[in-house]
Amino acid sequence: MNEITPTQMPWISEGYRVFAQEGPSGLKVERLARQVNKNKSSFYHHFADLEVFTNFLLRYHLLRADIIAEKESQCTSMDALIEVLVEHKLDLLFNRQLRIHRQNKDFATCFEQTNQHVGNAILGIWASMLGLTENSYLAALVLKLSLENFYLQITEETLNPQWLSAYFQQLQEMVREFKKMGDFVPFNGGQ
Repeated sequence: MNEITPTQMPWISEGYRVFAQEGPSGLKVERLARQVNKNKSSFYHHFADLEVFTNFLLRYHLLRADIIAEKESQCTSMDALIEVLVEHKLDLLFNRQLRIHRQNKDFATCFEQTNQHVGNAILGIWASMLGLTENSYLAALVLKLSLENFYLQITEETLNPQWLSAYFQQLQEMVREFKKMGDFVPFNGGQ
């Protein structure tokens, strides 16, 4: 697949926005053409069909994930991380749609790649934020589980500093409670 060209960007930008807000069912050539004020023939010239276009969107999302991961890796506080997340609300909503529609193999692959890349970038601040710097393995497990839960809860309305701060505080509280438990005997089927 070729690089994204400047003449393709209006299509990509609008398709990315629609996918993020409505999922793949929102991608209709006629609608996109109206939104970008171009003929449908322009779409077919650039992308051939919706499947090719969707693959362009997935590639674009991975490029966006690289940008986000770079910014997140520079974060030194929860507030800084929240600022990056709010700035990239559309990208998070796109990723949420990938999670919702992950029965599509390409969507699942893109979702996993994005989460792995971004997860690696934020693991340091994440472990620090949760008080798990001494146990990066546990921090990574909490991150993986939290991402699943995060994408189930986010909406365009909830992706704001107040909601994100409360969400992270709940995770911090959960980890503190687990730490209070100390060593405990795991459930062994009642034996």
